[in-house]
Amino acid sequence: MNKAPGPDGIHTQVLRELCVEICKPLFLIFRDSFLSGIVPEDWRKADVVPIFKKGLKFVPGNYRPVSLTSVAGKVFEGLIRDNIQEFIGRYNVIGKNQHGFMKHRSCKTNLITFYEEVSRSIDQGVAVDVIYLDFAEAFDTVPHKRLLFKLRKIGLDENTCSWIENWLKDRVQSVVINGTFSRWTPVVSGVPQGSVIGLILFNLFINELEIVIESHVSVFADDTNLGKVIQCEQDVTSLQRDLDRLGDWALKWQMKFNLDKCKVMHFGVKNTQVIYTLNGTELGKCKQEKDLGIIIDFKLSNNVQCQTAVAKASKVLACIKRGVHSRDENIILPLYKSMVRPHLEYVVQFWAPVLKKDIIALEKVQRRANKLIRGMEGLSYEERLTSLNLFSLEKRRLRGDLITLYKYIRAIINHCLITYSLTGLYTGQGVIHLDWKKENLA
Repeated sequence: MNKAPGPDGIHTQVLRELCVEICKPLFLIFRDSFLSGIVPEDWRKADVVPIFKKGLKFVPGNYRPVSLTSVAGKVFEGLIRDNIQEFIGRYNVIGKNQHGFMKHRSCKTNLITFYEEVSRSIDQGVAVDVIYLDFAEAFDTVPHKRLLFKLRKIGLDENTCSWIENWLKDRVQSVVINGTFSRWTPVVSGVPQGSVIGLILFNLFINELEIVIESHVSVFADDTNLGKVIQCEQDVTSLQRDLDRLGDWALKWQMKFNLDKCKVMHFGVKNTQVIYTLNGTELGKCKQEKDLGIIIDFKLSNNVQCQTAVAKASKVLACIKRGVHSRDENIILPLYKSMVRPHLEYVVQFWAPVLKKDIIALEKVQRRANKLIRGMEGLSYEERLTSLNLFSLEKRRLRGDLITLYKYIRAIINHCLITYSLTGLYTGQGVIHLDWKKENLA
């Protein structure tokens, strides 16, 4: 109900209120559109809203173009998406290393499975090189003809392929800033960010990437990491060969790497820190890198990530304290749960603090937050938690660990992730270790 309407101006609330009256007409439109492969013109229009990411605000490249499209069109896109996902699940079309927008996979599963290999090698005293790759405007540069070629190649039914082809054809968009609209401009490439099927189409397009790679690869949509244990010169050559193959793949499928953002991180005290190149350009080295919103450093220490999480949560809490006059529990508590605590718990099963100072620093944010509530000033922290029906962050992390562990053991997340054994819940750096073989889980 809170979704913004597209260029047709039909709000979701109107559709919801009139659902009984319009369900049959919409069914007829959906059926005829799918069987004929013709997409209504309104469904191929988009109002593009720029969402700021990071960097300098006057640089257009630092904004994400989110497309607002017809709500009725997105409803039908959802049906197409379900059809495609059923096809993917039946034939295992998308590889196990793709975690973006896939059922039972997430940022958490991506980080845990990839850095499990890295942390295991570091514990054994072996050097590891990890390369962080970044595509330039990945979603906006997908060539339509090559995408449709791949969809037909994997065996997707012709009706779905024809509908997607018409959905991508003759698209137009207009940029909206402060209520001002630009002129309509043709869209010649890419999948709309903000559409329902755009993300899964991108996954299918990029799916072949991991096939040409020998190194350990982890993919979350367009964020791609390569990892390789470096024990001899042959390992270095193998990793460089994988980079050359990726360069050839990108050239073939008209994708470009943002070479300024592609970095190499060398793990291990015995690492020789060799130089790698991509498309003839030397890749820069880094001591720490943000991977899916989590700061990774060359020692796999979680200290910087803890400090960053505390800083972000504290800023939001300060804004609430200054901007909200009321100190009522029914106002402050929901604001804390929805705007502050998520910064302290995002993928925390991966980077959970192990040092006492970090544990205390995270807990202090919650202490300050519940102390803002009227009537809690004179109570101890434990009494405030009991009165507000809250758990400490340490207890919530333990609960989250047990839930994550249960999902792994029951293969709820993904059967391909359960390949290691449970030697202990954490390494020294906070990464979950899995050492039980899948066949022994019964």
